[in-house]
Amino acid sequence: MSLVKIALLQMTACGNDQQANQAKGETFCRRASEMGADVALFPEMWNVGYTFPDSAQSGARERWEAQAVDRDGGFVMHFRALAKELEMTIALTYLECWDGAPRNSVSLIDRRGEIVLTYAKVHTCDFDKEAALTPGDDFYVCTLDVGRKKVNIGAMICFDREFPESARLLMLKGAELILTPNACELEANRIGQFKARAYENMVGVAMTNYAAPQANGHSVAFDAVAFDENEEAVDTLVVEAGESEGVYLAEFDMDRIRKYREHEVWGNAFRKPRCYDLLTSLAVEKPFIRTSDRR
Repeated sequence: MSLVKIALLQMTACGNDQQANQAKGETFCRRASEMGADVALFPEMWNVGYTFPDSAQSGARERWEAQAVDRDGGFVMHFRALAKELEMTIALTYLECWDGAPRNSVSLIDRRGEIVLTYAKVHTCDFDKEAALTPGDDFYVCTLDVGRKKVNIGAMICFDREFPESARLLMLKGAELILTPNACELEANRIGQFKARAYENMVGVAMTNYAAPQANGHSVAFDAVAFDENEEAVDTLVVEAGESEGVYLAEFDMDRIRKYREHEVWGNAFRKPRCYDLLTSLAVEKPFIRTSDRR
């Protein structure tokens, strides 16, 4: 009764062919539903396969921006109907229409087909092609009804997870699970970093990456519970995929996580926010000064 099952949809995209990506995404969602998933999680910016304009081609920027979709457009509405049909939550990622440049967004569509949360990537990779995007400006948590269970879920996207503040803010806003669409190489350091986000915030985390050769797969999930009832350390790895395409199921026992969060010492109780003023400073000092940053 307390299990929440998150399906990591590790796929390769069909380039920026939105119709093909829509069809493939639906196929994988149906497989996730057959496996008993409560939530299906896409890799980052799925509708265009995480593609960006080629600056060397005339008109490439305009053509790329034209591929951005609205929340009430056909691509998103298709998956809203699918979520309602399957009675399964879908965490759908896409290049979102926005005033000015598009956003890199994820919408959480509940099992009734309603959008209950839309998050745009805050930490855009401004040192690279994501400088073409409009960054998000906040982090969000919603209470998600997954059948006979309710869970507080937040989202961050790819580079967001490399900043401890992202997961910390989501924890402070009540998140019990954090969904993370991804589109980059996941090696030991990034995976270890993601594991730390679960440990230090006592939240379950689940991340879906593109399969090889577009990235290297290794979609992964970690539990919030790092110690058992006898205070013995336990392995928090829930699931880690290889490089191939597939649907990988991550199960989280919410009763166990909530019991753990009631007595363990991480999270919020022993923080000292009065000492953290520098964390909100806009100043950047050497050696971290970068000309491409947007603050």
